[in-house]
Amino acid sequence: MPKMKTKSAAKKRFKITASGKVKAQAAGKRHGMIKRSNKFIRDARGTMVLAEPDGKKIIKSYLPNGL
Repeated sequence: MPKMKTKSAAKKRFKITASGKVKAQAAGKRHGMIKRSNKFIRDARGTMVLAEPDGKKIIKSYLPNGL
């Protein structure tokens, strides 16, 4: 049976915390900042922990071996 592989794109986009939660960058900040509110731009700074169901999907589908 072949080994399960971690998706390379997911390695670059997500980190798993020590408690098993998934951290990711905020969405919606690649382009089009002129139409976004200043509040949105401030709130989307840095990283955030994904919701529990989303984190489980990421780990199961893309990061089966962790990082």
